[in-house]
Order: sequence, then C-alpha cells, then structure tokens
Amino acid sequence: MTIFEKQGLKRAAAAGTALLLGLSLLAAGCGSAKKTSDKAGGAKKEQTLTIGMTNSPGGFNPISTTDYASLYTCRFLFDTLLGQPEANKFTPHLADSIDTKDKKTYTIKLNPKAQWTDGKPITAQDVVFTFNLIANSQVQSTTAKFLSYLEGVNANGKLTAGTAIPGLKAIDEHTVEFTCKQALDPNMVKNAVGFRINIVPKHIYEKLSPKGIPTAKEVTNPTVFSGPYKFVKYVTNDHVELAANDKYVRGVPKIKRIFLSIMNDTNLVVNLKSGKVQMNAGMGISKIPIKDVDSLKQDKKLVVETLPASTSQFMMINNERFNLAFRKAMVYAINRQQIKDQLCKGYADITPTMYTRPSPVFDETVKDFPYDPEKAKAELAKSGFDTNKELVLLVPIGNSIREQSADLIQQDLKAIGVKVKLEKMDFPTLMSHSRKGDYDMLLMGSAQSAEPDYTAYFAPGSLSNYSHTNDPALMKMFEEGRTLTDFNARKAVYQKIQHYLAENQFQLLLYNDQNFSIKAKNLVGGVKPFWEGMLDDVQNWHFKE
Repeated sequence: MTIFEKQGLKRAAAAGTALLLGLSLLAAGCGSAKKTSDKAGGAKKEQTLTIGMTNSPGGFNPISTTDYASLYTCRFLFDTLLGQPEANKFTPHLADSIDTKDKKTYTIKLNPKAQWTDGKPITAQDVVFTFNLIANSQVQSTTAKFLSYLEGVNANGKLTAGTAIPGLKAIDEHTVEFTCKQALDPNMVKNAVGFRINIVPKHIYEKLSPKGIPTAKEVTNPTVFSGPYKFVKYVTNDHVELAANDKYVRGVPKIKRIFLSIMNDTNLVVNLKSGKVQMNAGMGISKIPIKDVDSLKQDKKLVVETLPASTSQFMMINNERFNLAFRKAMVYAINRQQIKDQLCKGYADITPTMYTRPSPVFDETVKDFPYDPEKAKAELAKSGFDTNKELVLLVPIGNSIREQSADLIQQDLKAIGVKVKLEKMDFPTLMSHSRKGDYDMLLMGSAQSAEPDYTAYFAPGSLSNYSHTNDPALMKMFEEGRTLTDFNARKAVYQKIQHYLAENQFQLLLYNDQNFSIKAKNLVGGVKPFWEGMLDDVQNWHFKE
C-alpha cells in the first residue's frame, strides 16, 4: 500500500474537525513566525509559508510528473542542473554551467559542493544514471521527451536498444559530456536537459526495478532530496508538508516550513483574505475566481498582480476516436467568446492554437475558427458521427471557471445535435484516463514554455500527447524546427506549424487564461511571470518583519 492509500484511509481520523478548511494545523504560519530557542539561549523566528493550490499532486515521481501540481511540488524537492527565472535566462543550480563549442557536444560542470540530504555528494554518476534511467524503454517517464535531442534515442527520448545513451559519459566526478544528434540552439538544449530534468539519487534509484519505480516506496514516500526542501508528509487531497533542506547547495532556505494546501478556489480566496494562506501557487493549479479578483485587489494586506496569458485551457478530443470533420464541428459549435466574456469577465485571450501571445514565435496571421453552429452541423454530418450516441466529457474538479465552461459547452453541443454527459473527477484520475486514451473528450489546462518545440504534445507514444495525435507531417515539421540553430529560421518553422495546427484542430483551444499572483504584502518572493521558473530563488523567500 502506498503513502497515498495509507493517508487516504487515515485522513478522517488524523485530521478530524479541527482542520478548518484543511488549514488550522498551519496556525504557526500565516505570515508570522514561530519562536524557537537558538544555541545562545535566546529566541529566533522560524518562518512558515502556506501556499494555496486547487489541484492535488498526482505523486512525487521526479522523472514522471504527469500534472503541474506534481511538477510544482517536485521542484521543491529535486533540483535541476540549471534554473530559469526568465525565459532563456539560465542560472546555476546543481550545475555551474552547460557549455558547448560546436553546438553538438555539450559539457556539464557540476557544483562540487552539491550534496543529497543524506550527506552523499551529487556526482556526474548521478546525472548519467538519471539520463539513462529516463531513456530506458522499460521506465515510465514524462521527462524522456527532453532527452530526444541526444544521440542514440528516438523522438520520444527513449532507447530502442540497450540501457545506456551513446556519447553520454562521466569525464570525472563533476563533469558530464553528451552528444546531440546534430548541432542545436544551445538555449533549447539548456532548457531541455538543464532545466526540465530533475536529477535523482543513483544510490536510491539503482535498487529499484525499472517497471516498479512508480509504486516503489522510495518514490511515493521519498526520503532523499537535492532541492531546497525535504518531503515530510502528504495528507491526500489536503496538504503536502515540506521542511527546509539545511544542505541545499544554493543556501539554507529562510522559510523553514512550507505547506502546499489543497482546496477549491472559493476556499482559497477566503483563506488568502484571512491570512491562513499567504500566496497562491499560480497558473492553472491555483485558479482564482474572476468574480473575486476585485475584492482581493482591495485588500490592503495583499498584493495582486495580473500575469500574461501563457496558460491555455483545452477541450482535448480523442483523435483516435474522432476524425478532422468532427473536430472542426466541435470548434465551430463552441462559443468561446461567451466563455471569455461571461465566465472570465474578459480576463482571457483566445488564440487559434496552443501558442500564446507571449511566445516569441506567435503568429498573428493564423486564422481561427469562428463560432458558427450551421457550419458545425455541416461538418458533423460530413464526419459520419452517429448523433444517437451520447459522448462523455471528463471535467477536472477544483477550477470553477473550467467546471462552468463544461456546462456551456454541453449546451452548445446540444444545439447542434450532440448529446454530452459531464463526468467530474479529480485531476490525477482524469490524467490516468487521458494517458490510456480512455475518453471521448476532456477539459484540461497547460502552461506553455517559451521554448517553442512542443513536439511532446503531439508525438505518438508521448505521455504528454493528451489528444493521442498521430500525424507524420506534423512530426516532420517539428523535427525541422528543432534541428535548426538560428532562432529566426526556427521561428519561421514554428509559425508554419501554427497554421497546420489551426487547420487540423488536434486540440481545441478554448481560451488562454490571464493568471493572478496573490500574496501577503509582507512576503518577499512568490509567483513570477515565467511560472515554471518561479522557484529559482525560493531559498531566499522570507517574510518582512
């Protein structure tokens, strides 16, 4: 039995009614400080931070984070080689540098002071082991896609033979060398290999069977870390407790304890106002109801910022079940402007594809499908779909706007003769259905990176290919984009890709949500515009006196 199952069985007894909205156990936090004794016998302040999330993490497996709540949590625990506080701006983390002379062969220089929480040094062998583990065909991993540039692996970052990546080697205890299939844009390589892959401890993971990693206790209840924080415990769908790592190579965190508290968006607003939560996690994993934004802005204890619309909400249509005409019928049928105006109150953007306006390759000339029920009916007839059949739309709970959008979508599809049943579930369960292809349609959000190579969202066999797309022409274009070393040349390819995506509607983009950073006024730190890099300086976050 995993920790998730055990905690689920024990939750009612352990939590009880004392957990007011799941948070009263965090009373020592709330932007204040808990007093403890120092060696001199005086008093020092121990700071605690509570971060609100609307999504539960699917797990703590750093090589297979299938959802953004898990990705966010793992970044506290398992460090990457490089940080990225801003798009294409890289900072040293476990590695001091990743350099190349010819854009094909790269050298990683590790920080010799980096160590695991059990005191063992972090070495080149850990890096080589992590890469080979992720590329192993028997290992389930969502991060393999970031190794697809390397020599000897396929388009999904997996080895087709053997268990070692050719050209990947430890030169010495703190130096690793790897070779790419061809010369590449160094920023693309740093983003993928340096920033997207969490390094795991070889001395822990080498004891695990490749197929048994997802359920191994060392993964579901981890004990050895390299990041700024250590895992303490997880109470299912309630909170994750983290403690500062006093061996963290970039400095001991000033905030000694962090609680990632899970609640619906209404309770998140209540707890931000009361001070029981001092910040939201940002992006799609802590959505704030639009109706509450103005009242939060008026709260003098809070700082509220509007962030660029770099996350997108999709209706994924299972491409293995439905053809292009059906997908076109869906995009014509759904009144996305109504969702933007009525539910998002204008705090949203609508683009033809998953490439958002902040992307450096965004193409304004790509044509979108207008709301047109008559064209929807015509495409539906062309698709051959049996309108006597009832479709199921899977809806993840936690984001009230997304849940409400499902009701509008259901009405819009009914208007063209398509019967839709809504089925709500937690996000990890929905992701399980998605990965198996066990669904008709589903709603989900995704945060797009500044690096425009979105191959993993469409490559057959990729765990991030939620729509189960299989289109060789699209893969050929992505391959062209990733193999060019000049950014302007790459941009032209990705703009061509945007036109192709719009024409084929492999994914139906509903809207790009503008996101909000809400935090206590006395908190130094918090959500940044480049969300995935927001924890770059988490060890320096603190509450002002």
